Amino acid sequence: MRWLVVSAAVLLLWPTMALAESAGAHPGEYSPAAWSPYLVGALIGLLSMTTFYFSNKPLGASTAYARLAGLIGKVLAPRHTESLKYYRDNKPKIDWEVMLVLGAIVGAFLAAWQGGELTGVWLPAKWEARFGAESLPLRLTAALIGGTLMAFGARLAGGCTSGHGISGALQLSVGSWIALLCFFVGGVGTALLMFRI
Repeated sequence: MRWLVVSAAVLLLWPTMALAESAGAHPGEYSPAAWSPYLVGALIGLLSMTTFYFSNKPLGASTAYARLAGLIGKVLAPRHTESLKYYRDNKPKIDWEVMLVLGAIVGAFLAAWQGGELTGVWLPAKWEARFGAESLPLRLTAALIGGTLMAFGARLAGGCTSGHGISGALQLSVGSWIALLCFFVGGVGTALLMFRI
């Protein structure tokens, strides 16, 4: 029953938090349709506290990908999936973490729709200026490789940006603060390499 309450909270609160992504054309400026980042920060804190209260677990998303991989594995290679120690100890299932990821996807769509940013454009202007108008395959490849490396890193680090950056940082976990610092250093470094060099 607790996972159902947490799932409902995730589906209700997470999409509203994604509305903060409705940024204007310039960094730091928000369109009139965007939510205040201060309000969104408060809602993230509320969501994190709700998650702790009802599930006694920290807010995070990387475990959802492991659960979904296990569910897919049960369909495509059931014997192999059941032989893995991780899935013997953690049965693949749809739980509140999976619902969190679903809420993030729905929230991103709602934020773009509400902010008038559903443009159908695959290449942002800054990417196109740097890599050209015909660079869609490069962008998709970079996104796939980057996403795969991020997922691997999140599982290796014992948590993702949500797990360490929100839940762990709120608990004043030293490891989470170090991970959070590394997220920013890695992101800034990658952006500098891609757009300045």
